[in-house]
Amino acid sequence: MTENEISYKIIGAAIEIHKSIGPGLLESAYENALAFDLRELGFDVKQQYPMPFVYKDVKQDIGYRIDLIVNNKVIIEVKSIESIAPVHFAQTLTYLRLSGLKLALLINFNRKILKGNIQRIVNNL
Repeated sequence: MTENEISYKIIGAAIEIHKSIGPGLLESAYENALAFDLRELGFDVKQQYPMPFVYKDVKQDIGYRIDLIVNNKVIIEVKSIESIAPVHFAQTLTYLRLSGLKLALLINFNRKILKGNIQRIVNNL
């Protein structure tokens, strides 16, 4: 399955979750619900995946964690905030670069309508 095919399924699952429970919950609630639904769809989902930081060939464990990685191809960064800021895009793009993956979805569940609050971020896709 390609990154685009996976992202299509992820977006569908996210919309269904949002329709079911709406905005206003903590990020962890949406992350867990999305991980559960994606696993039910047959995807391999890694949750709170540690992202090492390597500087001058030294691996430093400084606590970066990717919310979700689906089928080792797509990163999902889950937010539940008033609005997505440029730093959230930068963080997600950095995770893409450090992981070597090509596609990420930045999803803000804390909005009345989810549709305009899902951002695709690409890295050499």
